[in-house]
Amino acid sequence: MVYVVQGTYYVSKHPEAKFSTVLGSCISVCLFDPVAAMGGMNHFLLPAGRGTDSGHIRFGVNAMEHLINELLKSGAMKSRLQAKLFGGARMSATLSDIGKQNAAFAHTFLANEGIPITSESLGGTLARRVIFTPSTGAAKQLFVQADEVELNEVPPPKPKAPVVNMELF
Repeated sequence: MVYVVQGTYYVSKHPEAKFSTVLGSCISVCLFDPVAAMGGMNHFLLPAGRGTDSGHIRFGVNAMEHLINELLKSGAMKSRLQAKLFGGARMSATLSDIGKQNAAFAHTFLANEGIPITSESLGGTLARRVIFTPSTGAAKQLFVQADEVELNEVPPPKPKAPVVNMELF
């Protein structure tokens, strides 16, 4: 199992390989070539960046280019690629809907590249855990309920013993 963190991508044709990630407003695009029995997964945060930071893989435009190019270098053919999309949730009602923007970017990018989307699970308000098998194109998803998320809260400090003023001779 390879965990695909934000701003990364992985490609494999190994029959037992599995990729996993957890998404909120981010998007993972899983690409699969059924003839070459190989695929890959990326995990991007925003559609595009600006300025000197714009070339980073955490942006969709770069994550998609890197994923596709790595698949082609490894033996896939672009004309056979199929896509599955996950993520794009609205994680905060008070902030802009980044998830919707990410999903729109992924749809537009794949349409422009002529890569069909065979399935998708986008939007909503819940995070998702995705497991993708690149050699078969199979994908599983589990919605993460708010009460299932480990918050890793720091416990409040224990009360300190009272300070007693005393003089030592």
